Amino acid sequence: MDDRAIVEAVAARVRALRKERGWSLDVLSTRAQVSKGVLVSLENGRSNPNLATLVRLCDAFGEPLTTLLSAPEPLLLQAAAPEEQSVLWTGPDGGSGTLATGVSRPVGAELWHWRLLPGERHASEAHMAGTVELLHVLSGTLTVTVADREVVLPTGHALRMAADHPHAYANLGGEVTEYTGVVLVPQRQQPV
Repeated sequence: MDDRAIVEAVAARVRALRKERGWSLDVLSTRAQVSKGVLVSLENGRSNPNLATLVRLCDAFGEPLTTLLSAPEPLLLQAAAPEEQSVLWTGPDGGSGTLATGVSRPVGAELWHWRLLPGERHASEAHMAGTVELLHVLSGTLTVTVADREVVLPTGHALRMAADHPHAYANLGGEVTEYTGVVLVPQRQQPV
């Protein structure tokens, strides 16, 4: 997906999810810890939100990122060509985090492909309570930090981690690191 398509999809979905729940902009602002001005700009398609803002909105709605990035379609076969996948993070040296696909029901799940160049690091805020991530290193070495714990994963290793704590992924080695990740978002009912 190109940037304009992402902005338009997010604008439409945030507005629809907010109205579906009967929330005002003030309520969503409080729940997501995002300023009302940012929400107004976002819902009107005038801003391209960063990954941290998207995650805060998803946590407030209890939905995975894929819900914000696409119109709902019936689930039978949904292929996602590379040009339809959303690059939501780019590193200073050329790394990237691409949301390949996902689903919001029956459980929220996101499939990611990450590429970190030597020295690159991506930090993430804590996701909603109960969120779990599954990682599999395809090449290189990945250093993962969750809260105050750290693990180094060489090629072929996998990891299950609690993503409801601040966490980070880093390539501290000398070669490119590529890994896939699945984010599992718990479903919860939002009170009106």
